Amino acid sequence: MHHSFYGWYMKCQSDTQTLAVIPAIHNTGNKRTCSIQIITDDDAWTVLFPADAFKRTKQNILIGENRFSEKGMHLAIDTPQVIVRGKVVFGPLFPLKYDIMGPFALLPFMECRHSVWSMRHSVRGTVCINGQNYFFRNARGYWEGDCGRSFPRAYIWTHCFFSEGSLMLSVADIPMAGIRFTGVIGVVLWRGKAYRIATYLGAKAVKIQSKMVRVKQGGLELEVRLPETSGRPLKAPFKGDMVRTIHESASCRAFYRFCKGGRTLFAFETDRASVEFEYFS
Repeated sequence: MHHSFYGWYMKCQSDTQTLAVIPAIHNTGNKRTCSIQIITDDDAWTVLFPADAFKRTKQNILIGENRFSEKGMHLAIDTPQVIVRGKVVFGPLFPLKYDIMGPFALLPFMECRHSVWSMRHSVRGTVCINGQNYFFRNARGYWEGDCGRSFPRAYIWTHCFFSEGSLMLSVADIPMAGIRFTGVIGVVLWRGKAYRIATYLGAKAVKIQSKMVRVKQGGLELEVRLPETSGRPLKAPFKGDMVRTIHESASCRAFYRFCKGGRTLFAFETDRASVEFEYFS
């Protein structure tokens, strides 16, 4: 059995609460397991399940009584650490016109492949976690996925909703055919238009330092600054096995600026950003 993982990241956010759920399956040389990670503004839990609890069709993942699809999530988890009950319904998705990986999606030996299933959709429903209710009314959702063998050695990932859209950026150290390069993928959805920023379109990370990254692609420029870099510990795959610890903040402070042709289209600071920052500084 080869080393691999496959997982979805489904984020729901209201004006006051954030819930992200990651259903995943992991294969190592001799074992197969699956898990659901639950991340809130203040906490995170990893719940392990036997491999045979996992079932996947093209647009659905089932883990035990938990269901995940383009229509929403149904959660039923009961462990000594965390009890989760509830259901959220998604409105129409906003998918990308083509694979975020572009031509890299065709390469067979990529360490990690990223998918973006929806940049922004409506969310409604209620989820109760250890007695605390998360109410989603006119809330927003984001849905992406990852598969491969391992998460990149060093990377920054961020996602954020804002009044006129949604943005995602990932800058990662990519090993390929004996060399390493800094790969960039990102989408800025602003006023109904999707601006794609990617290595295969000429994007470059012109600055990466502690708590800050700036990428440029022709006349487009996206800058992210992170006043905070602490986050909740999460499990991430290394050669398929969930043995690496990364840190994610489901909602933290961040500053974003997006420019086109030297003109700032938007710049704002928020305390509702989602961030994983695994760069060595």
